[in-house]
Amino acid sequence: MKDLGEEKYVSIPQPEDVPVREREDAMGAYLMMFAALAAGLPLPIINLIASLVYYFIHKDKGPFIKFHLLQSLYSQLITSGMNVVFVFWTVRIFFFESTMVTDYYKGYVAVVVLANLLYFIFSIIAAVRARQGRFFYFLVFGKWAFHQAFSIRNADVKVHVNKTPF
Repeated sequence: MKDLGEEKYVSIPQPEDVPVREREDAMGAYLMMFAALAAGLPLPIINLIASLVYYFIHKDKGPFIKFHLLQSLYSQLITSGMNVVFVFWTVRIFFFESTMVTDYYKGYVAVVVLANLLYFIFSIIAAVRARQGRFFYFLVFGKWAFHQAFSIRNADVKVHVNKTPF
């Protein structure tokens, strides 16, 4: 963060300034959603564990990578939590209350399917954008990740897309 007079600025790296290795590491953050498939297990917690491990391995490699790591991790936390509830609720219905499929369950299934579909689509788009050296902001998570990755603590900081603020 630069201090120019009374204003503070954060300089955003341009795509051509981001090394290929950083782009690939940032892209990998979004590909952790396939960890459970690679392990051959239908457990949603595997994706979250893979994302956490990937985060701790790459978090100190720069703000560009950290932004993508955090955004992916935040969205993974929400979808994994929803998926865990779905799995346990489904197991409970199949093994203990087979006739208790309620409207709440059906509605929750629809919400989980929609959330996972959106997460999948946005993660693929974000992975492609990260590989190009660009940013792609998820709703809510993008702002949180950006502020944390670039150490922005207050709303008075201005963001410039050019290397210099002028």
